Amino acid sequence: MDMQISGRVAIVTGASKGLGEAIVRAYAQEGMRVVAAARSAQALTALAEEFPTSVEAVVCDVADPQQVTDLVARALSKFGALDVIVNNAGIAPAGAFIDMPASTWSDVFAVNLFAPVALAKAAGPIFLEQRRGKVINVASTSGLRGKPVLAAYSSSKGGLLRFTEALAGEWAQFNVQVNAIAPGAFATDAQQAVLENPDVLARRLRKIPTGRMGDVEEIGALACYLASPLSDFVTGATYVIDGGESAKL
Repeated sequence: MDMQISGRVAIVTGASKGLGEAIVRAYAQEGMRVVAAARSAQALTALAEEFPTSVEAVVCDVADPQQVTDLVARALSKFGALDVIVNNAGIAPAGAFIDMPASTWSDVFAVNLFAPVALAKAAGPIFLEQRRGKVINVASTSGLRGKPVLAAYSSSKGGLLRFTEALAGEWAQFNVQVNAIAPGAFATDAQQAVLENPDVLARRLRKIPTGRMGDVEEIGALACYLASPLSDFVTGATYVIDGGESAKL
């Protein structure tokens, strides 16, 4: 199926590895042009070298609102347009709530919630004027149901889901769609400690009805659909992609 996204321009944060890298690859392979933003210059450079005409690598700390805002200007100067933003960057420090300092909460919310807000606000004038645009927020199943020792992360991702719904209702009149993806366990660096321990991995997989973790390519396909005009009637939705784990709870 032709997703009708060739030639469109996207910004993807957290693009140097894992789900973000998979989304950049999927977009580039479909003919999109992408500003790939992350803190790791080395990984971004490799990605840009693989797709030299379609991926612009930008080192960016999304905890800095100005750097986030500057991504929009970079997309316009490099590619002359902006059609899609993907808020994928995130951090998930674990620890007992009683021991977690206020600074950790501030850091988590700065990256997981306030950065998506800043990027949407910077892209908003463009989307509203052209009466077309896609906001895709990568949340988590931890935003659907709070998880122990992930209080700050769960809270920030829950806030991102409510932001998604609120902005979707506000921007629908401008033909701008705002949706979220809520991934469960994927075989990425974030799960490395689990993947390397057979006993821990077996326990983790028992919680997932499909009996496996997700492949990053499965996120890429969903992100392509949400960037496509084929999803223009979809807004304010959260797409759970977790092998049925949430449905089983």
